[in-house]
Amino acid sequence: MRLSRSLSITSLSGLPLLEEESLPVEDLLLFEVAWEVTNKVGGIYTVIQTKAKITVDEWGENYFMMGPYYEHNFRTQVEKCEPPSQAIKAAMDSLINNGCQVHFGRWLIEGSPYVILFDIGSAAWNLDRWKGDLWDSCSIGLPYHDREANDSLIFGSLVAWFFKELTDQLQDKPNVIAHFHEWQAGTGLVLCRSRQIPLATIFTTHATLLGRYLCAGSADFYNNLDKFNIDQEAGERQIYHRYCLERAAVHCAHVFTTVSQITAVEANHMLHRQPDVVTPNGLNIRKFSAMHEFQNLHSMNKSKIQEFVRGHFYGHLDFNLEKTLFFFIAGRYEFSNKGADLFLESLSRLNYLLRVHKNDVTVVVFFIMPAKTNNFNVESLKGQAVRKQMWDTAQSVKEKFGKKLYESLLRGEIPDMSKILDRDDFTIMKRAIYATQRHSLPPVTTHNMLDDSTDPILSNIRRISLFNGRNDRVKIVFHPEFLSSTSPLLPMDYEEFVRGCHLGVFPSYYEPWGYTPGECTVMGIPSVTTNLSGFGCFMEEHVSDPSEYGIYIVDRRFRSADESCNQLTQFMFSFCQKSRRQRIIQRNRTERLSDLLDWRYLGRFYIQARHLALSRAFPAKFKMDHLNLQSTQGFRYPRPSSVPPSPSASLHSTPHHSDEEDDDTYDEDEEAERDRQNIKAPFTLGAEPEGKRKQPLENGN
Repeated sequence: MRLSRSLSITSLSGLPLLEEESLPVEDLLLFEVAWEVTNKVGGIYTVIQTKAKITVDEWGENYFMMGPYYEHNFRTQVEKCEPPSQAIKAAMDSLINNGCQVHFGRWLIEGSPYVILFDIGSAAWNLDRWKGDLWDSCSIGLPYHDREANDSLIFGSLVAWFFKELTDQLQDKPNVIAHFHEWQAGTGLVLCRSRQIPLATIFTTHATLLGRYLCAGSADFYNNLDKFNIDQEAGERQIYHRYCLERAAVHCAHVFTTVSQITAVEANHMLHRQPDVVTPNGLNIRKFSAMHEFQNLHSMNKSKIQEFVRGHFYGHLDFNLEKTLFFFIAGRYEFSNKGADLFLESLSRLNYLLRVHKNDVTVVVFFIMPAKTNNFNVESLKGQAVRKQMWDTAQSVKEKFGKKLYESLLRGEIPDMSKILDRDDFTIMKRAIYATQRHSLPPVTTHNMLDDSTDPILSNIRRISLFNGRNDRVKIVFHPEFLSSTSPLLPMDYEEFVRGCHLGVFPSYYEPWGYTPGECTVMGIPSVTTNLSGFGCFMEEHVSDPSEYGIYIVDRRFRSADESCNQLTQFMFSFCQKSRRQRIIQRNRTERLSDLLDWRYLGRFYIQARHLALSRAFPAKFKMDHLNLQSTQGFRYPRPSSVPPSPSASLHSTPHHSDEEDDDTYDEDEEAERDRQNIKAPFTLGAEPEGKRKQPLENGN
């Protein structure tokens, strides 16, 4: 049976279409196994949740997700129901009859996929026996004190047991594809292959275990990829058994995938296997889609942020909020991995440049990274209370003023402005003004930090002396808690906050993919990323001039830390020099890239992985001779047609061509249509662009 591509993309502007032929899903069952199915821990949850709709559309009732059972998650996210297949019900009953609890239902997310959840606690009594089985089959031992590794073994053993029962029931029809994510689920893959269960298996690593540990320890990771003693490094960090599970899963899988080209290079050195397919992470664009309304949403949510700033900086509000830009960084509190160290140093240099050039732009920078706190600090709460009191005072005076003005105009008189307000009104206003006086600087953090003296962000703020002084053109607000619409300080959800900002800055050193700049892109907000993040590499490959589309890519791979810092500073300084109209045009271009990140396009890479797995697991039934994975077709967005050609790729056009772009003849729809017509011919995904120097860390595999 010859395989064919099965996903049609007909509505993405400018993207190449896939053939409208269907995979024989009636003869196949697809299972996706991950620790984060219904269980939000990290970024993999976002991947599988957002991808569910397009996979259900393709596979229908033949698609199932598998994960661990947690009672609270099951009660709040899953609708319990009966399995649609008798074979699946029989496999579940076999486990249940042997004392292991298995739960089935529909996950209440878009697409409503079926989920099979295994109760790890109910099967924990098998742990010692299963440890023996793992040692006998793979020579991998797990220490008793590593709870996460033990749980992953129980979960993997239950998954392998389930697949054994299922395939015994099904015999050879339909065939089964099992896709495992990350090392916690990979144990099940290893056991399935060691027991020779007839499955087509795929393993995806979203970040190598050892890579994350090494980067968190401030190692010069990418320059020494081929020099690390992998076994020794894993042993010193007491994760050797986890590393062995991960590497075993990688080498047992019929198809090995990872989420980006930069992680593919890392996996080749850390796990000693070159990925077969790169499967970039996408988003469900419909969730964020606002058509042309996204510009209005930016304005509306920017006003909410301005209200917070008025309160936080009361008494020091000597800058024009209409000329104030909001930058932000958000994510897990990994100070070096997320690039917060580089960002803070760049902010210090940006502050100097803005002061030296006497620029009237002020930049307020938000750090949204959760840390240990002891609730809000008094000064932050007081600021919002003072702002509210000032608003109430202004409203009451305005009401009295408006009434007297109205009566005077009705009498046909021009009112005497010096008499329309009496002495009491001026007294009230003066008292309100005196209430805004403060003898301290606005706080740099909104919460009481438990580790104030050793906190990395606060320590670096002290080092660069950015304390929100009057002369500082860069102000800092560290919000060590995730955003919530119920917050008394900044009552906004994360999506609303992002839409209200002007620039997201994510200069990550270790970022296998990077959803934060992707979310900015689909909401029409420019962002800074790096060529060490999967997102940055993906955009470099697919967009001819990313900076013109609001994707600024800092080179952290081939430049020194100081050079990268200067480049980031220059990006931000150039952004500060843009006119309001230039920023509006750029946001239009940024939002135009949304389709590129849609699962409707990126889902094709998962399709290829499944095709390849089937052809390797069942070569007699499935062939792939007409699909060449080495020449995956893609495209490149052209340089925006309204931007004049630059004599040098290194020269950024902002604000160089402001006169031309401020011309009223600019038409966003017309430019978008011209760009769609000029999309470049297909290229090889992952190939080196012609003339680009060879990356030293790709030598000597």
